[in-house]
Amino acid sequence: MRAPSRRRVLYATGLLAATGLSTACGSTDTTDRYDADSAGYVSGNGVTTEIAPADRADPLEFSGTTYDGEAFDSTDHRGSVLVVNVWYASCPPCRVEAPDLQAIHEEYTDQGVSFIGINLRDEKGPAQAFEANYGITYPSLPDLQSEIMYQLRGHVAPNAVPTTLVLDHDGRVAGRVSGAINPSILRSMLDGVLDEGAA
Repeated sequence: MRAPSRRRVLYATGLLAATGLSTACGSTDTTDRYDADSAGYVSGNGVTTEIAPADRADPLEFSGTTYDGEAFDSTDHRGSVLVVNVWYASCPPCRVEAPDLQAIHEEYTDQGVSFIGINLRDEKGPAQAFEANYGITYPSLPDLQSEIMYQLRGHVAPNAVPTTLVLDHDGRVAGRVSGAINPSILRSMLDGVLDEGAA
């Protein structure tokens, strides 16, 4: 019998680390629109969810224009893995996780993993100042009118910031972190989804 790959061992280790944090996929929220101007800050609760391929919902589709003026469409990333991070500049855990997200972005780029941010509150100036301060090189889409968040409903709770989604090769949500990421758990999620594509 072939020995398990290093990636699969890391994936299993990450799953064990996440056992105490896991919960069922999906949200019971029935909000029809997301209020980007809602006062108050609500942090994600730290729950990590991983979804088996047979249990994943339909592919997500969203698009927009980055702060740099480039068009982005999630469907262009079908066939590869896409990490979606919901954030804004004054969110405390967003600042905590930013260096880890950038490091993982750099680490996984050669494996075909792309990153996109969804910013709920910031105009171009504050968003780009945040990116410069933390050395973020992947793009973000402004979503001040919550149009993208509407497309992510059922996967990202209103005002649960930050939230990070891992989309599989078909654009389906394979994993979710509500709150600041644990770098080892996000890496294990990515390794598992990459293994699916290599199978």
